[in-house]
Amino acid sequence: MFDKILIANRGEIALRIIRTCREMGIKTVAVYSTADEKSLHVKFADEAVCIGPPAARDSYLKIPRIIAAAEITDAKAIHPGYGFLAENAEFSRICEEHGIKFIGPSPTMIDTMGNKSMAREHMEKHGVPTIPGSPGVIKSADEAKKVAAEIGYPVILKASAGGGGRGMRICNNEKEIEKQLHAARTEAEACFGNPEIYMEKFIVKPRHVEVQIIGDRHGQVIHLGERDCSMQRRHQKMVEESPCPVMTPELREKMGQAAIAAAETVHYEGAGTIEFLLDKDLNFYFMEMNTRIQVEHPVTEEVTNEDLIKLQIEVAAGLPLKKKKLKLRGHSIECRINAEDPEYNFRPSAGTINAFHLPGGHSVRVDTHVYSGYSVPPFYDSMIAKLIVSAPNREQAIERMKRALNEFVIEGIKTNIPYQLQLMNDSNFASGEFDTKYLENSFTYRSEKK
Repeated sequence: MFDKILIANRGEIALRIIRTCREMGIKTVAVYSTADEKSLHVKFADEAVCIGPPAARDSYLKIPRIIAAAEITDAKAIHPGYGFLAENAEFSRICEEHGIKFIGPSPTMIDTMGNKSMAREHMEKHGVPTIPGSPGVIKSADEAKKVAAEIGYPVILKASAGGGGRGMRICNNEKEIEKQLHAARTEAEACFGNPEIYMEKFIVKPRHVEVQIIGDRHGQVIHLGERDCSMQRRHQKMVEESPCPVMTPELREKMGQAAIAAAETVHYEGAGTIEFLLDKDLNFYFMEMNTRIQVEHPVTEEVTNEDLIKLQIEVAAGLPLKKKKLKLRGHSIECRINAEDPEYNFRPSAGTINAFHLPGGHSVRVDTHVYSGYSVPPFYDSMIAKLIVSAPNREQAIERMKRALNEFVIEGIKTNIPYQLQLMNDSNFASGEFDTKYLENSFTYRSEKK
């Protein structure tokens, strides 16, 4: 087992990793930008190293500085968390070259599964259900029109190296192809430094369901059930839950085995998710793989009673997974609490928190790095907390979430708590009748202004 782990991330996920490390008797090193000097992850780590100014490109994305921080503190492993360098094959490769264990998959695994068009090709070869689409990257508008005519409209263009909705465009007919292909390529190049685009059939009114998997270096892969992540706004997840409201035991078994097969084809090591689109007839299609821990991992922890960060660290240290029968208990929901103002199109709200009260009570969990007096910086993602509740069933979990949201007090900045509370009171959410476009097309936020 590792004596010391450096966490190459910030905020709540860095603090989450520190907590598990402490329970495992592992010392931790935090890295931070000057904007994060007073973040809780810096305060609670055993050691902390400043790696640069606020901008991520000058700090959290600077691989040489992170490697140097690991070497001067004698950290034998690096946990990348999510975002930043978590799915960067070059970072994994450089860690390997410096004799530092990257707590995640190998560079080859990231290269194969992190590129979405390559991953889809790989899944097709191994019999995992995939959405009809281009055989690889789209080279020209003429090729795009030909593929679209074969698979049928509507189609969606996606960035091969993308995520978070960037580099995505829907085309409803041939006339839209050329313009949207150019727009998708331009955005993909700007966001990911890679303009490659591939095409898929656009599934109307799908659910986004992901299966949590863990693989060890001994060839074992297990799945830990699924999460429904359909509550999205502009391709950003707002609410996640486990289990999926429309899941059946038979469908879970089929999706779970497909996810395991997908991971086994690359001899996957570490935590990851196999992401599927689920149509109205409960047919599922491989969408992509995330080769890292996910923001929404706590809902899986709550229904399986497993510490996913601990499992990540154990398999990275070479320990074999323990095979066990999947047993889900109750229902868990996570609401992302963001520093943004729903009254003004969710514009970011940086500033100092002058009052902060956490909800509590039975089966209520909050993962956060902020506190009263903390200044939310304007340089990073707007998420400042995750509120997770659990209950014996979904109906009770929704009621518990309403109660917890009402108790959650953050003053000094704007947050999306009022938006989340209205969503929990929405009848369609309560009935489970929604898809990935529900928040954008059907849900209306009612302003609280007088």
